[in-house]
Amino acid sequence: MKINFTKYQGTGNDFVMIDNRQNIFPKKDTQLIEKLCDRRFGIGADGLILLENDSKTDFRMVYYNSDGKESSMCGNGGRCLVAFAKSLNAIGDETDFIATDGLHHASIISDGTISLQMKDVLEVKIESDYVFLNTGSPHHVMMIDDLKTFDVKTNGARIRYSDLYGKAGSNVNFVKQLGDNHFALRTYERGVEDETLSCGTGATATAIAMHALGKTKSHHIMLDVEGGKLEVSFVKEGDTYTNVFLKGPATFVFEGEIAW
Repeated sequence: MKINFTKYQGTGNDFVMIDNRQNIFPKKDTQLIEKLCDRRFGIGADGLILLENDSKTDFRMVYYNSDGKESSMCGNGGRCLVAFAKSLNAIGDETDFIATDGLHHASIISDGTISLQMKDVLEVKIESDYVFLNTGSPHHVMMIDDLKTFDVKTNGARIRYSDLYGKAGSNVNFVKQLGDNHFALRTYERGVEDETLSCGTGATATAIAMHALGKTKSHHIMLDVEGGKLEVSFVKEGDTYTNVFLKGPATFVFEGEIAW
């Protein structure tokens, strides 16, 4: 079996992209997906994304974590898939597509930056030492003083597998404030079960959490992730965060064919 693929990365969050508009990819083969994402024996990626046909939008996004299991929304993956669709001439500079959490709009800016509209956030749960919210994927957000030396993998796994979130678990974000609307962020991602260089839904969750906590009054947040820089903007209407946009680079890495 041979599979054609393209690899993209968004601020270090990397993905195997496959054009599955002909429905030829074995979507139920979790072991194959895990092997393709393996960094030693496969292509290597944080996740695998299928681009598929959709009757009402330009395309459908189907996302798998590197453990081979289909997962919830991935913001950086969505931005990279838009760039991939553009390379296939499947879209122009504006697009609407469907993902597991619903409809998304995206635009491609002249420098290659992708701006992706995320889902509205209807509820932000504020506790004494953390914030929880869902931005297409569930996110636990907490502030840390010494973010640079913090053990993200150990502490993230402890929270992810705690009784707080049960079997489903949660992504976990550790944050430090750098300025009025500027934050540094490190994320432990479920499904990858490790720290990743960037997480788009995590950056979105962090921006909204910091606003909900009163750490910033700005509706335009700058985020330093381990793999680069992201921007999040939003409008707050009552208790709802709407018109939420995640903006950042989506970069082609390489393409090829792999046999299994």
